[in-house]
Amino acid sequence: MCRLYGFRASEATKVECTLVHAQNALMVQSQSDQAGKSHANGWGMVSFDGRVPHVERQAWAAYHGEHFRRAAGRIYAKQVLAHVRRATVGEPTLANTHPFLDGGWALIHNGTIPNLDRVRPLLLAQLPEHRRAAITGDTDSEHVLQLLRAMQDRQPARPSLDILDAMIGMIARWCHEIDPSARLGLNLLVTDGRQMIGSCLGRPLHFVERRGVHDCEICGFPHIHHKPRHAYRAVVIASEPISHEEWHEVPDGSVYRIDPDYRLELRSFALGNERSSG
Repeated sequence: MCRLYGFRASEATKVECTLVHAQNALMVQSQSDQAGKSHANGWGMVSFDGRVPHVERQAWAAYHGEHFRRAAGRIYAKQVLAHVRRATVGEPTLANTHPFLDGGWALIHNGTIPNLDRVRPLLLAQLPEHRRAAITGDTDSEHVLQLLRAMQDRQPARPSLDILDAMIGMIARWCHEIDPSARLGLNLLVTDGRQMIGSCLGRPLHFVERRGVHDCEICGFPHIHHKPRHAYRAVVIASEPISHEEWHEVPDGSVYRIDPDYRLELRSFALGNERSSG
């Protein structure tokens, strides 16, 4: 179990209030989520300057000391991922701390692949040697990133959302064949700085769409240097609602992307029935 956060906006935005100061900020969730569970086994965040990722990670709790707070305060970006970890697979070490990166892509994960000791050989069989060698930790999440990247390598012209959909179907089939009663959790957020895609499977997930510039409910100021001729738009995705805004649930069994109009475009796994949240 973990808690994750994704942000994509049309203009560079500060995210400090959402990550640190809001009533249910990610730092608050690291100490106690809505179910009373802590997520104290590490934290990480990645922001993008164009396609260049800037990453900060630590293997201790976000609410310990000032490191998480300072890292969040430095971010001013169009695209951000952040994560607080409750370790289920892999020890609480830096090598096992999200986000995981490869070739400019970043991934964070909430959930667990059950029976990983039996799934891992099936997954590794899909990877070329250099991708197996790139796995430095023990988590199911890092293995998932390398599987996604291997599938992208094999089909570079195929949309990444379709590849993510196919990958989740593959993992789900493996898990079902091993133990039909096991519960698979694959809430994923993935970005390369130009697009953000993800999935909701077996764990709650929420989103809010923002239109126009508004003063922050926490600090009372807008978080962007707005260009008046542009229409500001943003989408926030999180394991739990963070603010007093009107949050919506992402349907379980969905893959999604943030489209060019900054809407969350959803579809059920493998059905191809795309539907906009708006």
